Amino acid sequence: MVKFYSTLFLSLCLFLLTGLRDVSGQSVSKYIVIDQFGYLPDEVKIAVVRDPVTGFDASEAFIPGTLYAVVNVAGEQVYSGPLQVWSGGAEDNSSGDKAWWFDFTSVNVPGEYYILDVNNNVRSYTFQISGGIYNDVLKHAVRAFFYQRAGFAKQAAYAGEGWADGASHMQDKKARAYNDRNNAAKEKDVSGGWYDAGDYNKYTNWTSSYVVQMMLAYLEKPDAWADNYNLPESGNGIPDLLDEAKWGIDHLLRMQQADGSVISIASLAHASPPSSATGTTYYGGINTSSAQSAAGAFAIASKVYRSLNMTAYADTLLKRAKMAWEWSAANPAVMWRNNDAANGSSGIGAGQQEQGSDYDLPMGRLKAAIFLFDATGETVYKTYVDNNYQNAHLLQWSFAYPFESELQDVLLYYASLSGATAASKTKIINTYKSAMANNDDNFKAITSKKDPYRAHLKDYTWGSNNIKSMQGTMFHNVISYNVDATKNTTAREAALGYVHYIHGVNPLSLVYLSNMNNYGAENSVNEFYHSWFTDKSAKWDRVGTSTYGPAPGFLVGGANPGYELDGCCASGSCGSSQNNALCTAESVSPPFGQPKQKSYKDFNSNWPVNSWSVTENSNGYQISYIRLLSKFVDLGETTSVESASGRNAFSFDLFPNPTNGSFWIANMKPGKYHVSVMDIRGSVMKTFNMDNGSQELQLHDLPAGSYLIKVTGGEQVMVKPMIKL
Repeated sequence: MVKFYSTLFLSLCLFLLTGLRDVSGQSVSKYIVIDQFGYLPDEVKIAVVRDPVTGFDASEAFIPGTLYAVVNVAGEQVYSGPLQVWSGGAEDNSSGDKAWWFDFTSVNVPGEYYILDVNNNVRSYTFQISGGIYNDVLKHAVRAFFYQRAGFAKQAAYAGEGWADGASHMQDKKARAYNDRNNAAKEKDVSGGWYDAGDYNKYTNWTSSYVVQMMLAYLEKPDAWADNYNLPESGNGIPDLLDEAKWGIDHLLRMQQADGSVISIASLAHASPPSSATGTTYYGGINTSSAQSAAGAFAIASKVYRSLNMTAYADTLLKRAKMAWEWSAANPAVMWRNNDAANGSSGIGAGQQEQGSDYDLPMGRLKAAIFLFDATGETVYKTYVDNNYQNAHLLQWSFAYPFESELQDVLLYYASLSGATAASKTKIINTYKSAMANNDDNFKAITSKKDPYRAHLKDYTWGSNNIKSMQGTMFHNVISYNVDATKNTTAREAALGYVHYIHGVNPLSLVYLSNMNNYGAENSVNEFYHSWFTDKSAKWDRVGTSTYGPAPGFLVGGANPGYELDGCCASGSCGSSQNNALCTAESVSPPFGQPKQKSYKDFNSNWPVNSWSVTENSNGYQISYIRLLSKFVDLGETTSVESASGRNAFSFDLFPNPTNGSFWIANMKPGKYHVSVMDIRGSVMKTFNMDNGSQELQLHDLPAGSYLIKVTGGEQVMVKPMIKL
């Protein structure tokens, strides 16, 4: 399949006359894996060639040729060379593959390319080289939070026709107490915020964490954030990341009580689409950890919004941060667990978010103190930090690892503050420097080329893509917080390796973001566990099968070797013959019984198959990836090759893509358009006329295969690929 976009007729002609001729007869090989979005011009560029040895694809041996080439869209080989064997030809245990590297770093001219195995005449997916190649990817990743908004109408102008929905969970404005469900006198407004993951619940500790990560992402690279993400707030002069963060912050403000305490959870009803969920919303109890988490989020947010001259809002946030801090000081050990029979909270929420250990609570207070000191400069918070920071595992063990990355990040943030105690700053920086240099899974893993896919992770767990993103940020922290300038080049290359992994440089050659076919990825996630995009949904289940598939840009959990079927599958007693049959159908590997990196399957089946431990999204995963990716965007560069002309206002979306027959052209400006459906050689198969910015078209009478959808409006032309199944 050819991926090519153009706003100039001249470029289209070049594509049809020369670009297709040279790729005919070349099939795409899943054994040549690349970042399907592309690469920055001046960065390291390495394609990975794989030969599966162990796992579900072990019988699919691939013997690479001796010569590989980079080929541009005109069919010209612009670079060629041999492969470099990885680790002397050994099998990598984490992936079950043997691997080779093809280094094409010297290719730095912006354009569209693919990697060609010259001897075998097979190629990679196409990709772009561009200084702004990740700008639009970041935009769609941030927009995933918009789709997760509770209580906000998803108008088609912003969500796209396929994911338009009315405001959901308006009953949040009159939520009932979990332990007094029939008492209207205790109703509270807990509206706003985001569905936390594939479930619709809203957890205060986790929402606070997402806000903190958004603020850090902004502060670490303020020039990465645009105001044109097609959100309802776009164009208001505030970066859209911060507009989105405010939606979460305003929910947290509603969760705080007059005495400074903070409600820990809002438990929401579930249905597809979200607006059809009519069940009562219940709120949980208060706890110390929620107050501490909210205090930190309010404090750092007050600094950011004050810098944007939103003074009144910043003042409110700082006041609320102090209230939460003071309440938690007076109530240092209040516990409340959701969905816990012993706590009387069965059915309220799902995942446990309570932070109640002798370590977690003091560290939660430490993080809040750091942000309050930054926002106020007051000695009381600085003293608390200086008296307690050495209790963090980073300082105790001189060990940095991604499972505690949030606390490590906040400590580095403190070390960056001009008013912080010099000795504390030095201790934090030197300890992090040592931990990154000396721990086997940090710089040593990079310099020893420990992972053939260039994104080493020691432990693959539930949410491994989140851990990958955090590990990547750990490397970039060396640059962001001036830890060790001698390692900046290696740190940037290492951090980019984790971006490339999520973008397709993995054993599955899969972009771990959902439904990105229209945005540069030819093989992205088609379905994932989510209450909206649920299994067997006629509209939203799977790309190419359902009418629309899931919304674009969601990061899924990723490879999880700990995946298990429900215990009832072993006894064949899952309640029905249909459920028992699911056990058999879905237990076929993958994801079960695979090498770590292959423990993934593109599915969204519910109980008893429990796909959520592999494919469910999470706002936590999303913001970790967003924060890492933002380090590599450049708003001064064009976002893709086709926009180099500056005429990038002309655009449209295709969904579903792939399609079984019907598809929508949508998200265009109002006007009259002519649509041509062309085969892969440019021959016109069908034509349509459009009188508005959205229309459903039919391809039922065309055979399966790859097509080009050409849209002409006035003097502007754009072409996008479409697959008919």
